[in-house]
Amino acid sequence: MYIVVITTTDSKKSAKEIANTLLEQKLAACIQIEKIKSYYIWEGKINKDKEFRLVIKTKKELFDSLKKSLKAIHPYTTPQIIAIDINSGNKEYFTWIDEVVKKI
Repeated sequence: MYIVVITTTDSKKSAKEIANTLLEQKLAACIQIEKIKSYYIWEGKINKDKEFRLVIKTKKELFDSLKKSLKAIHPYTTPQIIAIDINSGNKEYFTWIDEVVKKI
């Protein structure tokens, strides 16, 4: 099974560092970085910030390792780390993910 993991961070530099670390550790096959505007409640206040969203493609069996690594390098105290199951897709794409991520 394959998943998409979504996280956000406060700078392009941080997003690139996270992406490079996860790719070097072979915990992800592909990571897309998008500039976004986030509205959220933190410590009782409404906040509006520019953030960078990382869309991470990987295998479900790597999620615990990916989450541990992400938490270790993430600048946020409480980072968003959301995993979404992929129920169907391009078989050749999944084969490519299998080839490039860590084998357990």
